[in-house]
Amino acid sequence: MHTDSFRKKNSPTASLFRFMFPAEWERHRATWLTWPRKESISFPGLFQAAEEIWVQLALAISQDELVRINVFDKTQFVEVENLIKERGGAINKKIFLYENPAYEPWCRDHGPIFVRNEEEIAIVDFIYNAWGGKYPPYDLDDRVPERIGKYLGMRVFSPGIVVEGGAIDSNGNGVLLASRKSIDNPNRNPGVGLKEIEKIFYEFLGIKKVIWLEAEIMGDDTDGHVDQYSRFVSVNTIACAFERNASDSNYLSLRKNIEQLTKECDYHGKPFEIVEVPMPNPVIRSGMRLPASYLNFYLTNHSLFIPIFEDPMDEIAQEILQGLFPERKICPFFAKDLVWGLGAIHCITQQEPGW
Repeated sequence: MHTDSFRKKNSPTASLFRFMFPAEWERHRATWLTWPRKESISFPGLFQAAEEIWVQLALAISQDELVRINVFDKTQFVEVENLIKERGGAINKKIFLYENPAYEPWCRDHGPIFVRNEEEIAIVDFIYNAWGGKYPPYDLDDRVPERIGKYLGMRVFSPGIVVEGGAIDSNGNGVLLASRKSIDNPNRNPGVGLKEIEKIFYEFLGIKKVIWLEAEIMGDDTDGHVDQYSRFVSVNTIACAFERNASDSNYLSLRKNIEQLTKECDYHGKPFEIVEVPMPNPVIRSGMRLPASYLNFYLTNHSLFIPIFEDPMDEIAQEILQGLFPERKICPFFAKDLVWGLGAIHCITQQEPGW
């Protein structure tokens, strides 16, 4: 992208208000989704199947917390409203629609990053450029957080760099996992050094330590988003994807990632506990290896939504993750059609924290 597309940084920064980027397992007020469009490029030949995923997910999540949905225009507003009502969804009670257009439905990446302090919830609006300009146009997607801020009456901070939500993961206690291949990339942030990026994370997300990861799984077009292979599951525990087959293309990258994280520690010098979660067998469609991973799960207030792939590893992954979140209900979610869009459950959701 061109440097002239960088937004001017806000002043003062979020750090002056003691905002922090909470962990996903902390209390939510709502979950945000962006509804898919027939005209989008994300699910060629599978739009109806994709839309059914959004319907099922919106209805399921609304049992736990509010669901807020971005729709493209007034026409889609009515279509989605009618569809959800037909399926028994509680429109304007548990599910709310907002006219907030985006070309593609990946709310994790184009949506807001919510931060909070003891009195206020605010939005950090990183620039979005469709994973390094891969899929233009993306100007509407980039404006989604700004419009959400207006809808919710929230303060919006603009750090002025490109960061997708799937490229970072917080433990809620000052440590951030971050994808170096994605964020520190000339197609996102040309001329911006790691130290400057870390300073922005410190100032806008309340982060005290950044752990840069460099893994990448086959089929992922994001340049290595961490939500495919490394997720905080508690303040000091990280779930990591591992590949059992040494001849698989993902084996070495994921093994090196685990080796790195076993040597990392928090800003107090305390090492992390690493829990390994197996990868499913390769998911192939139309000759393409798709980025299927159990770590692309999503947490709500009472549930854990796990992508499954009709694979022998499905049950094992669910057992491991249930052990990490024993108080949450496991909700397996068939994701073979979803990964045709090169993402899964975490990629289409974005949490809005509460208290």
